[in-house]
Amino acid sequence: MDNPADLILVDGDVLTVDARFTVARAVAVRDGRVLATGDTADIRALAGPRTRVVDLDGRTVLPGINDSHLHAAAWALTRPPFSLAVGHPHVRSIADVAEAVRGAAATTPAGEWITGLGWDVGYLAECLADPARRPHRRDLDAVAPGHPVALTDFSAHTMWVNSRALEVAGITRDTAAPDGGTIDRDAGGEPTGVLKESAMTLVQELLPPPGVARRKEAILSAVSALHAFGITSYTEPGLGPGGTRILGGGLGTETLDAYVELARAGELAARVRVLLLPAPIGGSAAEVSSGLRGLAIPPDIDPDLLSVIGVKVFADGVPPNETAWMREPYVSGAYGALCVHGADAGLKEAELREMIRIAHAAGHQVGVHVTGDRAIDSVVAAFAAADRAHPRRDPRHYLIHADFVSKENLVELASRGYSVNMNPAIKWTTADLMDGVVGPERSAYQWPVRAAADAGLAVCAGSDAPITEPDWRQGVASMMLRESRATGRPSGPEQCVDLETAIRAYTVNAARQDFAERWKGTIEPGKVADLCVLGGDLRAADPHDIPSIPVDLTVLGGETVHDRVAAPA
Repeated sequence: MDNPADLILVDGDVLTVDARFTVARAVAVRDGRVLATGDTADIRALAGPRTRVVDLDGRTVLPGINDSHLHAAAWALTRPPFSLAVGHPHVRSIADVAEAVRGAAATTPAGEWITGLGWDVGYLAECLADPARRPHRRDLDAVAPGHPVALTDFSAHTMWVNSRALEVAGITRDTAAPDGGTIDRDAGGEPTGVLKESAMTLVQELLPPPGVARRKEAILSAVSALHAFGITSYTEPGLGPGGTRILGGGLGTETLDAYVELARAGELAARVRVLLLPAPIGGSAAEVSSGLRGLAIPPDIDPDLLSVIGVKVFADGVPPNETAWMREPYVSGAYGALCVHGADAGLKEAELREMIRIAHAAGHQVGVHVTGDRAIDSVVAAFAAADRAHPRRDPRHYLIHADFVSKENLVELASRGYSVNMNPAIKWTTADLMDGVVGPERSAYQWPVRAAADAGLAVCAGSDAPITEPDWRQGVASMMLRESRATGRPSGPEQCVDLETAIRAYTVNAARQDFAERWKGTIEPGKVADLCVLGGDLRAADPHDIPSIPVDLTVLGGETVHDRVAAPA
């Protein structure tokens, strides 16, 4: 035929994720766009002598996965070769962590820092066997006495260091923790090597920040790894001056510069959307205004690959306690509790409203990091106030995390066309822990995806990597099952959703968050040919088995960027 397809995939289960969730048997691609979907015979007729034909043999095809909340550069900087991987499943015990540090010490020049991220007492074998057992500086001293060691936990709220790191940071029994932080001490008053919240800055400020060249290497590493997950699009949720002290500086302005250089050189093989981060955690409206000046992507960059879609603001998770701003105190004080009342609450809310108003008035989409139900009340009210003061058409503001969002606030968000961006794998990771922190009832409701979808919101889901791994398959399974990773116990099963809802959260809904649903997010003629091929039948799979279904093929704009079968062993 004239002008044949470049690529066709036949005899599979093609989930188009269109408005009707139509399932086709085959798809054809030409010039980087979807040419057609349909039955195998009809699609085969579009082939020419040079067309690549892939026999799916019943495998599933999805739109390229869009992780709509993924700190990709920071994630890469916390993985080998940039940092030690000390999270699940790489390690399962304190002894495993120590062995990883021992290996790093053997190849790292004496006196240089050894860093890592991901440990969690919820899976470390020694902590499970003895609830009183916690990571200690001695565990690391034994394997790296000549190196300062700093290992951040999976949530980025706690750091485990050795004695050499305490010495370099000048932390002794007499050191007072910064406001909102904690230096854990033993019965004799000596630091144990565990630093929480703002106390981590005593060490973080000593770690040498990576330069732009190193960040470019990290981004390329991240993109390659994401292709193996079937991810073709993602949102960097906060880059700018406000990110200088977050996740080892990986959210700083230099990371945005690195993305620009890669895109300009034609080396960025992903569709990246950016939320600007003009102000730090606990920042002010003045910092939002000043931070936004000159913070942008140059006009010569291809917007299909790299563009700014909005501004990120922090509503809670801020000093003095860096925890959720809740209506009622936590059951356990292990993670602190931020309950602000009276004049203090008024000052906090007024500043938050002004930060949101400034970003909204400047024409930006606003993504607000907010977790506690009381803080969510304030953010939803601030969205409404900003819209009344500066009416705009379809700004698509959204709540980031929103794990305790009420049904009333969901209805209000839906009425304005706003949405939520949730993290189902965090629910899977922390379900049992949160029972003890907020109580079983609030824990069961936490991350209410079903309530959000029922309210009419286009719910998005993201990994929040490096907080969890960017494995959308685990996210889908978690949304469908709501089970605990540690025990398998259901947690709020009434918030389970079906496969279609979960898949939309990682494809077309995420494209809508990007203001890009007209050209990506579904497998429909004319849209970009971003595809993810799974090595199995997704619709027939038990949800428990979804995380183990391999990603066989990833296609970006019609070009193969990951091929598991063809990859060298």
